[in-house]
Amino acid sequence: MARIYPLFSSSKGNSTFIGTEKGGFLIDCGVSFKRLSAALEVNNIPLTAVQAVFITHEHSDHISGLKMLTKHTGIPVYGTKRTLQRLCDTDKISPNSPVIDLIGKSISCAGHELSCFSTPHDAIQSCGYRIATDDGKVCAVCTDVGHITPEVDSALEGCRFVLIESNYDEGMLRHGSYPIYLKERILSPIGHLSNNDCGVQVKRMIERGTTHILLGHLSPENNTPDIAYSTVRSHLGGAVSGRDYIMGVAPMETQGGAVIF
Repeated sequence: MARIYPLFSSSKGNSTFIGTEKGGFLIDCGVSFKRLSAALEVNNIPLTAVQAVFITHEHSDHISGLKMLTKHTGIPVYGTKRTLQRLCDTDKISPNSPVIDLIGKSISCAGHELSCFSTPHDAIQSCGYRIATDDGKVCAVCTDVGHITPEVDSALEGCRFVLIESNYDEGMLRHGSYPIYLKERILSPIGHLSNNDCGVQVKRMIERGTTHILLGHLSPENNTPDIAYSTVRSHLGGAVSGRDYIMGVAPMETQGGAVIF
């Protein structure tokens, strides 16, 4: 049975484990190796169960623990060619670990099939991941998207479960303490996805059959779980929670627990 463990999810650090205690993989490693190891332990997942790590992009909240993870485990690192090259050039991956470009191909890991799709973000070659699980379900992890492109929309079609970015409340961001340049970066088409834009996409996904949604990568300064949930919910029209969909908000840091779908 497919399980998603949202270990860390916010602008301060991101990492998701997909699999079971017998085997699986990480998407991103944006916290220290010590914190990641502790989060896995809370969920009764041994470090030996982590068979690979898939990187979305090179920003620190997605790779800050990557060097130590690869040093301790030697697991392969997957991602886009230019992202992997940047990580190698800046010494973010231990020589112990192979690096594998995933563009234009799919690979099998822990019984799951993974492929990547391009995401519009101010990184060198950002991507999300679409996963066909070992029990025949399809899910996706899609964060750090300034807007929903046709490629992103296509990658999310047919997914039963999607972890999707709901980064900021526009009013909180515009009236908050961030400097103008940072506000403009977040609001830009290669920044982050707002609660409202997330809601529009979630409605579209539910209409096409997505049943499980997890809102993620919330900004601690410009959002709250309650605001994100209620704003997205306001876009869903007549869809009924518990009947047409199940939706939650990923925790900033796991206290234990998985999404089963």
